[in-house]
Amino acid sequence: MRTIKGPGIFLAQFIGDQAPFNSLANICEWAAGLGYKGVQLPTLDSRFIDLKLAAESQTYADELRGTVQAAGLEITELSTHLQGQLVAVNPVYDQLFDGFAPETVRGNPAARQQWAVQQLKYAAQASQRLGLTAHATFSGALLWPYVYPWPQRPAGLVETGFTELARRWRPILDVFDECGVDVCYEIHAGEDLHDGVSYEQFLAKVDHHPRACLLYDPSHFVLQCLDYLEYIDIYHERIRAFHVKDAEFNPTGRQGVYGGYQSWTDRAGRFRSLGDGQVDFNAIFSKLTQYDYPGWAVLEWECALKHPEDGAREGAPFIQNHIIRVTDKAFDDFAASGIDAARNNSLLGL
Repeated sequence: MRTIKGPGIFLAQFIGDQAPFNSLANICEWAAGLGYKGVQLPTLDSRFIDLKLAAESQTYADELRGTVQAAGLEITELSTHLQGQLVAVNPVYDQLFDGFAPETVRGNPAARQQWAVQQLKYAAQASQRLGLTAHATFSGALLWPYVYPWPQRPAGLVETGFTELARRWRPILDVFDECGVDVCYEIHAGEDLHDGVSYEQFLAKVDHHPRACLLYDPSHFVLQCLDYLEYIDIYHERIRAFHVKDAEFNPTGRQGVYGGYQSWTDRAGRFRSLGDGQVDFNAIFSKLTQYDYPGWAVLEWECALKHPEDGAREGAPFIQNHIIRVTDKAFDDFAASGIDAARNNSLLGL
């Protein structure tokens, strides 16, 4: 077993136009001051990373890593959640997701997809130059508008959707494999990979590609009423990234999983700051430690009620207090009787 690395913090929800959230150096100093040891870095804001340059220039990659290390931090993973979303977009969402892409490809789904695929390939190469072994992203979704089977889905629709999703992702996965980096899909509502069954459907279509791995975030499973502890038992060999995020689900006589089109504040299921929700993090950290999880524990702050800076301030000690420093000896070693082959044979009647 190994000790989980952390605490880390995903910077996406904190980036802004005011100091200290407006530059990589400033936000890293802020995070370090709160007790974080790593930052998960989103890749769409050029103030924080030029993804293409990081993919092509070792000098730039070293400078980027140096900026982070100057604050006493490490880069945990790069994130292409928004670009990954654009690898596969059902036409019903074209206008809504255009905002994730540069103006030059908006209104042109084919060009937008090509841009997204290239972004993922840059992310693989940049991760390699930065010495990273895992990458956080979304799968995108062709089938999500049909997640509820009414009207009845046409025969073969799901099969066709996952075949196409795999066709789009396979070349990307191969580039990540060449770079020695795992693609960690965040299993998330709105994505075709939104639970274990859908992930398995995709995994079969990419021939169980060794780089098609998982970002584990229990908050999304609370909102789906999925057993997030058994999930670790089933998929631990594929879990290579970890968002530490809390959530709560409080159904009423008026609403349940679907939320009645309510705002996040008013939904039965909503994300919360660490410790304010229902997730059993003691059990999660125990299971991940038991299964020798190799990566970081990274705060993703999303809360319907609490201020983000308070969530970040509370998050570092929360994660640190849940990280299990693994033991190098058994608790009953004091009673060990030593190795004695003759005695062992005698005890077995040999």
